[in-house]
Amino acid sequence: MADYDIHIQGGTIVDGTRVPRYQGDLWIKEGSIAQIGGRNHGTAAQTIDATGQIVAPGFVDLHTHYDAQIRWDPWCTISGWHGVTSVVLGNCGFGFAPVKPDFRDRSMLTMTRTEAIPYETMKQGMEWEWETIPEYLDSLEAAAKGVNCIQYMPTASLMTYVMGLEAAKTRPANDVERKEMQRLLHEGMDAGLCGFSIQRLGRNSTQADYDGTPMVTDTMVDDDILSLAEVLAERDEGFIQITQATGRIKRDLAFVEKLAEVSRRPIIHNAIAPLRRNPDPHRKSLAWVDRCRERGLQVYGQCATVRSGFAFTLEHWNLYDFSSAWRELTTGTKEEKLAKMADPELREDVIRQSDEKAAQFKVLQAGLGGALPSLVIQGVNREDSLQKYVGRSLGDIAAEEGKHVVEVMLDLSLEGDLNVEFLGPNKGSNADFMAEMMDNPYALPGVSDGGAHTKFFTGGAWSTDFLSWLVRDEGKITLEEAHYRLSALPAHAAGFRDRGVLREGAAADVVVYEMEELAVDPEWIGEIAEDLPGDEWRRIQRAKGYSSIIVNGEVTFADGECTGATPGQLLRHGRG
Repeated sequence: MADYDIHIQGGTIVDGTRVPRYQGDLWIKEGSIAQIGGRNHGTAAQTIDATGQIVAPGFVDLHTHYDAQIRWDPWCTISGWHGVTSVVLGNCGFGFAPVKPDFRDRSMLTMTRTEAIPYETMKQGMEWEWETIPEYLDSLEAAAKGVNCIQYMPTASLMTYVMGLEAAKTRPANDVERKEMQRLLHEGMDAGLCGFSIQRLGRNSTQADYDGTPMVTDTMVDDDILSLAEVLAERDEGFIQITQATGRIKRDLAFVEKLAEVSRRPIIHNAIAPLRRNPDPHRKSLAWVDRCRERGLQVYGQCATVRSGFAFTLEHWNLYDFSSAWRELTTGTKEEKLAKMADPELREDVIRQSDEKAAQFKVLQAGLGGALPSLVIQGVNREDSLQKYVGRSLGDIAAEEGKHVVEVMLDLSLEGDLNVEFLGPNKGSNADFMAEMMDNPYALPGVSDGGAHTKFFTGGAWSTDFLSWLVRDEGKITLEEAHYRLSALPAHAAGFRDRGVLREGAAADVVVYEMEELAVDPEWIGEIAEDLPGDEWRRIQRAKGYSSIIVNGEVTFADGECTGATPGQLLRHGRG
C-alpha cells in the first residue's frame, strides 16, 4: 500500500504566502498536504511530474452565481476549468433558499433577468428538496461537487420568505418581521452559512427582476440591513458582500461604513473597476478603502480585473436596466419585445433617455462592451439582407444611413428577429492601473460572476487571464503576489479555514500549470457551447496550460480533461 496518494515532483512551489518561489516536491495524503520539500520518505499511488511548472494553491472565486449550476455541473465551469477550487455562492442577495414551495418558479424567474440564467435550464437542472436554509445546506452537502463552496444567506430570498414578495419590494420590514429575519439568519449561521449578501442598486437598478421591477434588496432600507448586521456582531462570525450603488457617493459609502461598524465583520465591497485612461475612479475608491481601514473597519475592495468582451442580443440583454425606457423595451416575452421595438413612442423614449443619460451610459459601457457607436455587428441570424452589416460598427452604419445609433440597433434587431449579435470591441486594458489596484493591501481580484450572464459574458476565466496577462506578459505583478491575491487573501477575507495556501496539514487544493502555455481559449469573447439543461446554450472560454487541478487531494482536471472526480465539500463555517 502506498504511503501517499499523490506525489507532485520537481515543480516550482509558490505557496500563496508571498514567500519567494522555490523548487521542491509536495506529497498529498487523505485530502491534506502531508509534506512539502525534503526527501521522499515513501511511495505514492500517483506521481505528477511538475518539472518546469508552477505548483500553487487552488484559486478562490469570491463572486459567483453558481447556485443553480452546481446542481448539474459539479465543477462550476467556467471557473473550475481555470484553477478555481473554492467558490462562494449566494452573492448579491440572490439564491434559492429559504423558499416556500409555491414560490419556487418565481424564485427561478427572478434569476432569468438579473443574472441572465435561462429558466428552462434551472427548471430541468435543479431538483428542489428544501424549504429552509438548514434543509438547503443539507441538500447542497449531499450533492456531488467538484469544487468546495461556502454559502451566503441570500437576503432577497430571506425578505421574500418572511414578508412576501410585494411587501418586500415596497416597504420596510416591521419589528416582528425584522426579528423573524434575525432568527432565520441565526438559524442559517448555526447550520453553516458564512454571512449574508446584498445588491442595493435603487429603484432604477442596473439588474432588475424579470418583470422590470427592482430586485427586493435594491430598495431595502438601511435599518433592515443593519438588523442583520447585528446578528453577525452578536455571533462574532461571518462576513457581508454588498454591491452598493454610489450615485450619491458620500451617502452610499457612508452606509457601507456604518454596516462595517455595526457588524464588526469583514465587508466585501463590489466592485472597483479601472478605466483605460482615467485613474481617478479606482484611486478614489481605494483611498476610501484605506480610510475605512484606518478607522478599524474591515472593508475589502473587490476589483474587476478580467478582460472579457460582451456579445449580446436584445433578446437577452439586461444591463441597461437603469434606464426605464430601455428596461420597458427589453422586458416581456420575445413577441412583446418585438412589438415594443416597433412602437414609435417607445423608440423615441429610448433614444431620448440614451441621450439624456449619456454620462451614465458612458460610465456603465466602459465595462460592458463599450459605447453604442463602437459596438460591432457580429452575427445577423443568417439574414441575407443583413450580411452587409457584419463586422461594421453601429456608429458607422448610423452615419451612413443618417439615423440615430439607437435606431440602427433596434432596426437591425427587428429585422433579425432579435438574434442580431452586438460585440464590444477589444480596445485594450490598462495593465498599469490593474497592477496599481493590486498594490493596495485590501484589494481582491476577480468579480467573475461565474454562472451568471451565461449568454454574453465569460468572467469565469479571470484567474487565467490575471496570471497570463499581468504576471507573464506585462510583468506588472510578481508570481508570488499574484498567488497571494488569487488564493490566500480571498480565503482570509471570506473565512475559509485551511485553504488558500500550501502548507503541511492544509487541505490539498492545488493547481499545477506551465506558465508559458497558460491561455484563455478562445480569447476575448469565447464560443458557444450547447451544454446546458433544457437544450439551452452558453458562452464559454476554456483554459490551456493546467496539467493538474486538485481538490481535497483528488485530481478533478488533468491536462484540461475532467476526471469525473467530485471531491468538493460544503464548507460549513468555512471548514471542511
